Amino acid sequence: MATRKVEIFSAGCSVCNETVELVKRISCPSCDVTVISMNDQKVAQRARSLGIRSVPAVIVDGKLASCCAGRGPNETELRAAGIGQPL
Repeated sequence: MATRKVEIFSAGCSVCNETVELVKRISCPSCDVTVISMNDQKVAQRARSLGIRSVPAVIVDGKLASCCAGRGPNETELRAAGIGQPL
């Protein structure tokens, strides 16, 4: 079965934890969700290369979700990025 790769870049704060719970709640069996800690320097470098400037941030299939480019994650835009939709 094909999967949608969803990565959540998190600092472990309460706002990040809310985003983790949101993504887990709306994801479907086609979503492979991974939470990535920003406390690792290599992770921080990768985050910068993906365009992440603040956390929490969600990457869907290698692309920064549009809601995470400035305002922060929201359910409508995460769903528009494909989370929760079977492939």
